[in-house]
Amino acid sequence: MSSYRPPHIPSSEITPKSVYLRRREFMGVAAGGLAMAAGAPALAAPLAAIPTKYTLDEKLTSKEDVTTYNNFYEFGTGKDDPAKNAGSLTTRPWTIEVDGLVAKPQVIDIETIMANYTMEERVYRMRCVEAWSMVIPWIGFPLASLLDQVEPLGSAKYVAFETLVRPEEMQGQAGIFQALDWPYVEGLRLDEARHPLTILATGLYGETLPNQNGAPIRLVVPWKYGFKGIKSIVKITLTEEEPPTTWNKAAPNEYGFYANVNPAVDHPRWSQATERRIGEAEGLFGGARINTLPFNGYADEVASLYEGMDLTKFY
Repeated sequence: MSSYRPPHIPSSEITPKSVYLRRREFMGVAAGGLAMAAGAPALAAPLAAIPTKYTLDEKLTSKEDVTTYNNFYEFGTGKDDPAKNAGSLTTRPWTIEVDGLVAKPQVIDIETIMANYTMEERVYRMRCVEAWSMVIPWIGFPLASLLDQVEPLGSAKYVAFETLVRPEEMQGQAGIFQALDWPYVEGLRLDEARHPLTILATGLYGETLPNQNGAPIRLVVPWKYGFKGIKSIVKITLTEEEPPTTWNKAAPNEYGFYANVNPAVDHPRWSQATERRIGEAEGLFGGARINTLPFNGYADEVASLYEGMDLTKFY
């Protein structure tokens, strides 16, 4: 597979491949899992050393699988549609409006974000409600640090997110028949948004985030089903009321607001007890299965957020 370079990325955000390779070797993340193509773009912002809690002793999903097996309906409903169609998306210039119940509403451009926030590598599991999973080395920064800058008011209880609408570049948004209502919207409780595991990702595998994975900036919440990871974010709003979310609007009997990974509760149409790790050896009946972990393996870190809630229902 040839190296993917998103369009409109300034040269100031690209560092030599050798620098990134030495950094990963030093940090010892998933030895043998890195297979970067020569000349691939890497983030110029300094990467912080990875705390142990943000690494996994699991095989990384290959960069090829991570960047070619995607749900991004704005570019089509097939798993390979985003990789085929997302090259049309223009990611510069790009701004994110942060408003709502905050003391300091802002419109922040992506260059300011890249310059002002220290990027960290976080190796996280990602679990899709469709019962497949990956292990991805994201590059990003804690969402809490951006929220600190806008100073949420005491009345703020939720954080709402909105994706770009640009049908001239996102072919899945064009035409008479639409898979979903646009814009794609998502939300978190404020304490979920401020949790240390929650990040805004600007890259993966040491490279700028490919368009099909949500360039130039997306949400990553590793203990939740992947549809919570809203891509190509253009707006963040702090609210007092629980915000609407796209999949809950589309199928409220199947997709709730919280979407915490819970293997004990089936999706109404299939089991959540096991998952298929993308890229692993295929079995006789469609793929090797592994047991799904509560909260996607992050229960020790996040279960306390949901004390007293009924986790026996499908969230």
